[in-house]
Amino acid sequence: MNQVEMTQVLRQAGYRLTQPRLAILQVLEENDEGLSPEEVHQQGRAICASLGLVTVYRTLDLLTELGLVRRVHSEQRCQGFASAGSDRHYLICEGCHRVIEFPCHGLEALIESVRQQTGYTINAHLLELSGLCPECQMGQAA
Repeated sequence: MNQVEMTQVLRQAGYRLTQPRLAILQVLEENDEGLSPEEVHQQGRAICASLGLVTVYRTLDLLTELGLVRRVHSEQRCQGFASAGSDRHYLICEGCHRVIEFPCHGLEALIESVRQQTGYTINAHLLELSGLCPECQMGQAA
């Protein structure tokens, strides 16, 4: 999801598009890795000097609640945030920390099987696969 789409969702949900929020959206759009709140804050201050760390945390919580960003995890980072798309399936590079979303067809059958076996009502899912992207693999081989 790009910045324009995110701003539309925020407006439709009744939220103001403040300079700090726009700076956070821009940072998330410009990065293809899961960023910690501190990294969002640092990069966002270059766009909006008045951006505060508390605002970053609150905005990331809001964006997560609205489904615009997702929490992603890696060995190096306990928690990062990346723009969310519709698939909710992520590949996370252990070398460069890039996060990309990928379509995962056939997962519905597994979810249905788990539902039937456990009796759970499954409302959402998140799939993260970690490894090395092609660029980092080439760097290791060199």
